[in-house]
Amino acid sequence: MINVSHMSKKYGDLEVLKDVNCQIRKGEVISIIGPSGTGKSTFLRCLNLLEVPAGGSIEIDGVDILSKEANVPKLRQKMGMVFQSFNLYEHLSVLNNLTLGPIKLLGKSKDEAKRRGFELLKMVGLEEKADSYPDELSGGQKQRIAIARCLAMEPEIILFDEPTSALDPTMVSEVLSVIRRLAKDGMTMAIVTHEMEFARNVSNRIFYMDEGVIYEEGSPEEIFQNPQKEKTKTFINRIRSFHYDINSDSFDFYGMNGEIKSFCEKYLSPKLVQKILLLTEELIAIYKPPMELDFDYFEKIDKLIIKVTSINELPSPLEDKLGVDDISRAIINNFTENIKEECINGKNSISMEIKSI
Repeated sequence: MINVSHMSKKYGDLEVLKDVNCQIRKGEVISIIGPSGTGKSTFLRCLNLLEVPAGGSIEIDGVDILSKEANVPKLRQKMGMVFQSFNLYEHLSVLNNLTLGPIKLLGKSKDEAKRRGFELLKMVGLEEKADSYPDELSGGQKQRIAIARCLAMEPEIILFDEPTSALDPTMVSEVLSVIRRLAKDGMTMAIVTHEMEFARNVSNRIFYMDEGVIYEEGSPEEIFQNPQKEKTKTFINRIRSFHYDINSDSFDFYGMNGEIKSFCEKYLSPKLVQKILLLTEELIAIYKPPMELDFDYFEKIDKLIIKVTSINELPSPLEDKLGVDDISRAIINNFTENIKEECINGKNSISMEIKSI
């Protein structure tokens, strides 16, 4: 239905979209997630030419809407858009917000437009608000009206730009319920959202955007349970990281300890912080520089992983050949689990999960 190839967008020297490539098939629900400022909303606005891409192509049903010969107004009618700020006509009643477009642009009669308007208001649960004005509605009601108005134009695909971000938290569910119903009815949708659980449940595919591209895409299970790329993992698991290089035996041990403590205290209990400092001291005694220490705290699942990386051999700290004494062995055994050894690109690493977070 929609095929995007090598799409880019610049604002002056700032390249917001670098090389976006994707397909959206009829009946699919695509949720677009990622950190703020990575081009998610710009991507949607380029799809219906609210923003004109700097390069690339956008095909709708095989027609490139960026070509000079394209009938852009007709092609854009296939796409509806729902904004985070509702964009209702404040001087018109709710019903007239729904009927204006079909009468003016689709050639519907007033009676036909009103009949369809009432059907759509009933669908979004607001039939009794037909004669109300937007300033008499709550945020959630306004957004449901905005969705109904979009549907009145009979789009083949709807683009949602963070439809719940401007809402009070108590009103989010009513809007998401309407979008879920549209998904069940087979409406093709692309949704920029920060509602991760909603995206997981309603979508056929997930686009994770970063670095101005669709950095990773896959099914909800693939993206939320087993992301493959580092930035996706960091975003999904809300990973907080600390890195420290030890280049020689004369490194600043107390300075390092202070930095590790400051990092861990942001997320962990004082008792656990002391365990981690003690464990780190044991690891430094076992392994020799040069080496790197990485501390990754997975906020979503409340887990901390410590990783040691070195060009030197890094056998398990529990192996007898290292000559680890019984006290050190007990500390490592009691504080860690799931110890894993790896060798990637000539560098050895050993990682371990901290118990009882």
